[in-house]
Formats: sequence, structure tokens, C-alpha cells
Amino acid sequence: MHRFLEFINTASEMLAQELISPDAIFHVPGHPEPMCDPAGYLAIIGMMRGGFPDTQWTLEESVAEGDKVAARFTMRGAHRGTFFGVPPTGKIIAVQAMNIYRLSGGQFVEEHGQPDMLGLLQQIGAVPAA
Repeated sequence: MHRFLEFINTASEMLAQELISPDAIFHVPGHPEPMCDPAGYLAIIGMMRGGFPDTQWTLEESVAEGDKVAARFTMRGAHRGTFFGVPPTGKIIAVQAMNIYRLSGGQFVEEHGQPDMLGLLQQIGAVPAA
């Protein structure tokens, strides 16, 4: 998971090829079809970096059992690009995500990601806070 954290924080194509299976599928909230392969995962990272170019993820905790890993992350960054149609606000965000991964042969082959999108949109002012 620490190499994976390095990958998502740097968007390294070399690490993508090393860590992400060519057959991998990633279930992304808001996308009707899963993203696939290393390029697909880099596209997911690119979507987040488009709105938050300085995005950094912190692995808060993880639990592994068999071929699965559950991981809780915090994403931090400044809203400096358009995100889901919301123009940049410069606001600093800290958003939690809970993801479940399946690994095979030392590579990630599946992810179900659950970021706190409501919290993110509230923090950038796109949705009123409760």
C-alpha cells in the first residue's frame, strides 16, 4: 500500500505499469462504466488533479485479508481548477475516502472507491453545508 500511495501522490506512469494490472477494473462513483488498466487509473488521478493540482493522499489505515485490502485515505489539496463544473475557489479541502482493493500477483486488479464527494463539494462551496 505504501508503493501505491507513492503512485497516487506522484501519478508516476512507471509505478502505474508496475502496480496496476493490464486487466484491472476500477469502479468510480459518477462513471457508469468502470475505468480499466494503468491508463484508466492515471485518468482517475488526472481527473482529481485537474481540480486539485497539489492533491496529496494520506493512508490513514488499512486492513488486509486474503487478496483484499480495505484502506481509508484523506485527500488534501487546494481547489485551483474546475472540478465537476465548479470553477476554482482556492479553498483548501480535506476529504475522506474508503476504498476496497483486490490484488493478484502483486498488482492491483480491482478497486471500489468511495470518496466523500458530498463533503468535497461542500468544502468548495458547490453544495450548501448541512
